[in-house]
Amino acid sequence: DQPYVSDPQVMVEFENGNFNFTFPNPKNVSEFSMTLLKGREKKEICALHLSEKRVISKSNVTYCQTQNSSSSTTFILKNLERKHIDVYTYCLEIFLPPPYIDCCLKEIYLYVQDQEDCFSLGLVSWIIIGLIIFAVSCVCCVVACCLRNKNQKCESNSHEYNSEYMPMAAVNAAKKPRI
Repeated sequence: DQPYVSDPQVMVEFENGNFNFTFPNPKNVSEFSMTLLKGREKKEICALHLSEKRVISKSNVTYCQTQNSSSSTTFILKNLERKHIDVYTYCLEIFLPPPYIDCCLKEIYLYVQDQEDCFSLGLVSWIIIGLIIFAVSCVCCVVACCLRNKNQKCESNSHEYNSEYMPMAAVNAAKKPRI
């Protein structure tokens, strides 16, 4: 049996805030490595080496983890931010059985929308709405106070107590309470 390397269908899932890249393991192979590279410069961020005796996973960044089963290998990218937007490349190296095969099979462009942007835009909108409501309330209060003061001046001028027109009525001038 010859090693079988096809153009595998990578399965990309977004689950619980994580991106999962799942690749099928090569058939009829006893030792191989899978690597996830980032960017055009192909910087290694995550790798998994599988032999008959052991599984060795390696991560050069905090946001990448590997997971292996008998049929597939999964690279899990967690807590991604806008700075992680890039092209991710999946590479496979087959060591046993010979011949040695090294190939990069898939490139995936990953776009991450920053959660902070959505939150800050919503927050700015609510702050602006709050300031508009506050300004309108202040204007309404000022107008109401001016009208109230104007009405009180008119009432106090029209009712002069103990005037010369009422000599018989001995009434003490009542003071109106002011609020």
